[in-house]
Amino acid sequence: MDSNTVAVVTGSNKGIGLAIVRALCKQFEGDVYLTARDVGRGEDAVKVLSSEGLKAMFHQLDINDLDSIKTAAAYFKGKYGGVDILINNAGIAFKAADTTPFDVQAEVTLNTNFFATRDMLTHFLPIVKAGGRVVNVSSFVSALTLNKCSSELQQRFRSEDLTEDELVALMQQFVSEAKKGKHKEGGWPDSAYGTSKVGVTALSMILARQVSKQRPNDGILLNACCPGWVRTDMAGDKAPKSPEEGAVTPVYLALLPPGATEPHGKFVSDKQVQPW
Repeated sequence: MDSNTVAVVTGSNKGIGLAIVRALCKQFEGDVYLTARDVGRGEDAVKVLSSEGLKAMFHQLDINDLDSIKTAAAYFKGKYGGVDILINNAGIAFKAADTTPFDVQAEVTLNTNFFATRDMLTHFLPIVKAGGRVVNVSSFVSALTLNKCSSELQQRFRSEDLTEDELVALMQQFVSEAKKGKHKEGGWPDSAYGTSKVGVTALSMILARQVSKQRPNDGILLNACCPGWVRTDMAGDKAPKSPEEGAVTPVYLALLPPGATEPHGKFVSDKQVQPW
């Protein structure tokens, strides 16, 4: 077994994900894995880093494919005994001008950003090593979207006893109400992306509580973060931040020093814990 420490970044062949890998190659002493669903695009990205004098490894990983997740988890467990850093960055967003019907946008967006991210955590959280760091890339949109939910929904999303099963049911409820065109009556906002990221932030808080309870002495820190509004294919070229600037907070959380006890189970932006 490889005694190296290892970092894994999902959806990292471009944009913020690639910038996170680039920063980890410079700042993290272990092996850094760039992952992508498309092998060709992933290997091309590794070559780009190599031309910059940075060494990243590649592993195929499509978070929408359960077999791909299980294969990757088994690989890291077998080769490294688990993972030291996991950054769940893979996600999608429809453009504002996209004419895809809202119910389809709701289902597709939630499937990747919430349900597939949850699948990643279901299979990877058990193999996070003691002292490990887990970072879920959420969005400032999640806080804005939360405030547009009905007060009843806001209360549930902010509740410290919200369970993973309840959260999953809420996310499924949003999709099914969107399909009937009734999500607004149900107290939901008109943002599939925002709702998916409310789910990611709430899930991060639930899983952080779970980790503290089940592995109290392992010193694992799990947080959600907002990279800011970053110039990427997803957000467009009008955004104020470069991908490198967007990588700062996720990388900061991934590299919290050994023995650190906080932040944990928080929503972090610009390296600061944000209200939720």
